[in-house]
Amino acid sequence: MTKAEVINEIAERTGIEKNDVQQTVETFFKVVKISLAKGENVYFRGFGSFTLKRRARKIARNISKNTQITIPEHFIPKFKPAKSFVEKIKKSEEVQKLL
Repeated sequence: MTKAEVINEIAERTGIEKNDVQQTVETFFKVVKISLAKGENVYFRGFGSFTLKRRARKIARNISKNTQITIPEHFIPKFKPAKSFVEKIKKSEEVQKLL
């Protein structure tokens, strides 16, 4: 499902205009990105958490030039779904059909 499809689905279910839904969704993503950039985690009870994960400094190889480069320690965004979310997916009949 794409972002456009999500926006259409929300607009249909709520009766809110598509432009308003699109602006809300875009603002939601912007707020999550800004919060993570500030080092703040974002928690949604029953859905999941957006957190920062520390990646250690490491040595990588450039195979084409046969050289080593050092990748410094950095943080990456991570999403961890809530337990209730995971359980709902596990119990979903549509997902079970995919197995």
